[in-house]
Amino acid sequence: MKRFSDACERNREPILAILRRVFAGRASVLEIGSGTGQHAAYFAPALPNLAWQPSDVAENLPSIRIWREEAQTPRLLEPIELDVDRPFPVVEADAVFSANTCHIISWTQIERMFGAIETLLPSGGVLVLYGPFHYGGKPTSPSNAEFDQWLRNRDPKSGVRDFEAIAALALRHGMVLKEDNGMPANNRLLVFHRR
Repeated sequence: MKRFSDACERNREPILAILRRVFAGRASVLEIGSGTGQHAAYFAPALPNLAWQPSDVAENLPSIRIWREEAQTPRLLEPIELDVDRPFPVVEADAVFSANTCHIISWTQIERMFGAIETLLPSGGVLVLYGPFHYGGKPTSPSNAEFDQWLRNRDPKSGVRDFEAIAALALRHGMVLKEDNGMPANNRLLVFHRR
């Protein structure tokens, strides 16, 4: 079944504008948590230098496949199953992209994800994270505070993460923050380089 996200439609252009720059010179990107598949179907044709590898938990793969088939883009690869609670599939990638995942999964799962990314990315590889973040333990807007509360009511292990905690975790896994880009709707796009 093909799924659709309004947020994906709204945020894809501002994200792409930065991806064109930070993924220049890269050969292949692993997208962690491709969700509906919309981002992959939009970014892959716009970034023809990249082999784009979508991934997600098994239940989300059918929607990603439909978006992929409709995109008719040779470098958009068949989606693969990736569950942060299990060992990562072996993929060749010099870039990783993940949008709106860190606030959905638990902190333990985020730690596992960063550990796997450290193993996967070569020196000089790029990690791009998109989503809402708190700064200094505080929400950046009333809407982010409400969203955080909604997430925690739904699943106490989820919630908007502190930027500082994410940056520190990345550093422990050999990834240095290079950019913190402000985005529409009080979101951020963080760019890390693998040392």
